[in-house]
Amino acid sequence: MSIATLATRDTPAPAPAAAVPVRRSRNAGIDCLRGLAILLVIVHHLALPFRLPLGPSLLGEWLPKRLVDAISFNGYEAVFVFFVISGFLIATRIIDRDGRLERVDLRRFYAARARRILPLLWLVLAVLSILALSGVPGFAPEGEQSTAGLLASALTFTFNLYEGRTGWAPAGWDVLWSLSIEEAFYLGFPLLCLWLPRKLLVGTLLLWALALSPLRDLVPPQDEVWREKAYLPGMAAIAWGVLAALLARRWSPSRGQAQAMAVCGALCLVLAFVWGDFTWRHLYKSNLYWLCIGACLLLLAFHAHPPAPRCALGWLARMGELSYELYLSHMFVVLGVVAGYRALLGEENAWTFVVYLPVLLLCRLLAGALEGLPVRLRIVAPPAASRN
Repeated sequence: MSIATLATRDTPAPAPAAAVPVRRSRNAGIDCLRGLAILLVIVHHLALPFRLPLGPSLLGEWLPKRLVDAISFNGYEAVFVFFVISGFLIATRIIDRDGRLERVDLRRFYAARARRILPLLWLVLAVLSILALSGVPGFAPEGEQSTAGLLASALTFTFNLYEGRTGWAPAGWDVLWSLSIEEAFYLGFPLLCLWLPRKLLVGTLLLWALALSPLRDLVPPQDEVWREKAYLPGMAAIAWGVLAALLARRWSPSRGQAQAMAVCGALCLVLAFVWGDFTWRHLYKSNLYWLCIGACLLLLAFHAHPPAPRCALGWLARMGELSYELYLSHMFVVLGVVAGYRALLGEENAWTFVVYLPVLLLCRLLAGALEGLPVRLRIVAPPAASRN
């Protein structure tokens, strides 16, 4: 499938007023991919050397170092997988509802994003602000930062700019950087869909996607905060997902092709997660590209031929369903458990591995409780099964 084909007009669709939205059931494959990403994020935030590292524990002594590092230190990379998934799903929803990207209904799009994002965000920000004003470590601002500044930047999706100017945010607030990138992208993306001709839109997204690493390299290495939290590289990963959604609209692989794509996609993720040091040193610092390519291949395969839900992976798929709730709330559990462990055992790291499963269970319970709050409104109003 060529880029020229991707840029051609879709088969004529009914006018938006007559279009019937496509209701999709949950896709177990996509949920599991999201579940893997959020799992790596939570473990990474727990396994940092200044928290409860897995490597120095008794379990870490028995596991290969490469495996321990792959489990412990891929949270940042996992966020880029989230970006790709997000771009794919949002673009797919627009196409399902409005026929084509250039027919996006702005009011419906922005209302859906607000229903999906804002209720839980407001609740989490309220709790973060209370903890910050109470001076709780991990939540209270230091140096040039203030609670008002953190709150205002989070509400306006300029959190990364604020962090880049004032330094690392408190750990409890720091997860908001990726949400700022996503929502800043989605504020402008539907306007680009309306304003740019189809071929120019696809070309812009393609150039943006391919420029992921150069855009990141524009930031000097010594500017560590902004290099990690810059908007354009994260948005480039979202562009990868949007392009994959456009390709999925034009091409439906056979089951055999989908299986081969899924295997190749999984191998790309393994290469980036387990041998990221190799891709960095010997493959032109391409680990983020391997992540994006791998995620796109898996999404295309799962979209064309959704895998049947499997009981053994039900817990992972459920984590994928709750990925937004887990992402925004998990630091409350992580920081609480770290404080409790250090209060009991001090600097002893031999038993840190014991807390990992309880932390994941507590995070899952908290996310489930947040999902059930009356204020939690879903992006798709019809049945709960259509939330993917």
